[in-house]
Amino acid sequence: MQNMVILGATGSIGASTLSVIQHNPAAYQVYALVANTNVDKMAELCTIHRPEVAHMVDPNAAKLLAERLGATSATRVSSGESELLELVAHSRVDTVMAAIVGAAGMLPTLAAVKAGKRVLLANKEALVMSGRLFMEATRQSGATLLPVDSEHNAIFQCLPEAVQQQLGYCNLQGAGISSILLTGSGGPFLSADLASLASVTPAQAIKHPNWSMGPKISVDSATMMNKGLEYVEARWLFNASAEQLKVVIHPQSVIHSMVQYQDGSVLAQLGNPDMRTPIAHCMAYPERIVSGVEPLDFFKVGQLSFCEPDFARYPCLELAMTASASGQEATTVINAANEMAVASFLKGEIGFTDIARVNEACLARVPQSPLNSIADILALDGQSRQYAKEAIAGCK
Repeated sequence: MQNMVILGATGSIGASTLSVIQHNPAAYQVYALVANTNVDKMAELCTIHRPEVAHMVDPNAAKLLAERLGATSATRVSSGESELLELVAHSRVDTVMAAIVGAAGMLPTLAAVKAGKRVLLANKEALVMSGRLFMEATRQSGATLLPVDSEHNAIFQCLPEAVQQQLGYCNLQGAGISSILLTGSGGPFLSADLASLASVTPAQAIKHPNWSMGPKISVDSATMMNKGLEYVEARWLFNASAEQLKVVIHPQSVIHSMVQYQDGSVLAQLGNPDMRTPIAHCMAYPERIVSGVEPLDFFKVGQLSFCEPDFARYPCLELAMTASASGQEATTVINAANEMAVASFLKGEIGFTDIARVNEACLARVPQSPLNSIADILALDGQSRQYAKEAIAGCK
């Protein structure tokens, strides 16, 4: 029986994780659920899953949740950053699902890694912001790191076992691998007229053709910044050079990514677009368990198609790839800028194409001093958000 902490329990990854647990009740138990402000959803989850701890990042939400559950509840409600960091490192915790969206998820994910836990990584920012430091901490603590993102999980499944055991420090060329092929659907505007993108609304941008995701990640998929952040993640997870990383648009989202070998072989991982598949793989690795996902029906799929990404349509993807080549400082800046820009777009304050403009403006202000600590990273994150505010103001 594995005791699990789910960071981001009220989000889409949290829901999928809880679904997999319900399909395997004899193997997994919810020790703690963590969310930000969604009291109604958290109260519902606590009633169903009965965790020992329910942690709300927002202290007012924690107070409301405690009142909602009542004094007789077996679930203890907590709040505060220090309590969260202690929670993920608790001796009774075996596995941490790291699914808090954005920079807010970096510190608890890193704390779980430093505690040597089995960490199921669904938080991109942990690697985008602190890739080198994060992988060093994983190696030093002996934590087990497993990638949940469907693309990175697909790549992981297509790698030799020896490479799987050396994430962050593997030798792709030595393992006979020529390139990693990251697939992406292209989002809802793959075939849209370029001139129409300036008038895209938030409602249109979050309507992904294949995946059910939260608003922020859905907008990132529409701009393909999501793929850009995954590109940065892949660079750190698989110790890949720019020459070894390629992005392929695959609208059907059936092939989740591929690994190309030097002998001409290409290994691909396929499945229905349902996050329960990679989540179940990570939870049970190296075994396999029931995920609740329907088997892929090739006759319904019909055909698979591919094309190269057009950077005129997806400038955010190109900016992220440029940042990856520049280093951890640049990826920290563009991640913060993008979070601010997307939030502003979802509020109707800037246009869809302004997201790339804000990211580009902030990327031009990357400092030259290296990031040697988490404190350095957080300071640059804060500074970058100020840059983004200035750039957003210029778009209005």
